[in-house]
Amino acid sequence: MIPIACTALASPTFHAHRIAGTVLVVEDEAMVCELAAEALLDEGYRVLTAADADEAEEILARESVDLLFTDIDLARNTNGIALAHRARRHHPTLPVVYTSGGRGHLALADAVSGSVFVPKPYRLNHLVDLANGFLRPTSHHA
Repeated sequence: MIPIACTALASPTFHAHRIAGTVLVVEDEAMVCELAAEALLDEGYRVLTAADADEAEEILARESVDLLFTDIDLARNTNGIALAHRARRHHPTLPVVYTSGGRGHLALADAVSGSVFVPKPYRLNHLVDLANGFLRPTSHHA
């Protein structure tokens, strides 16, 4: 199994004065997508959103993305696991965070290397901490 992301609660650090990176949030539940995007925007990230893997692949083809945060079971029978594998073919070092409300873990064999799984419901500050860990690994020392 890949590690489940659990981080300690921390006060958010706002870096709105500069873009810290671009996060693609792939989530077919509109409210969940909006909440995740808002938390990342508040942290200073540029956020792109997609409701399914097809839309996400179109975004990945035209945009520079620094982190992929994807639900596993998506609209139109698309799949976040397959999306991550296809994304990694073109962007071999792209960090990936998976989430799912329908499963409590993700087998290591299914996930891309170095990825993290966060079961739903997740805390928004956990998502922000993960993004910071991947995209600002030294920010906690600043």
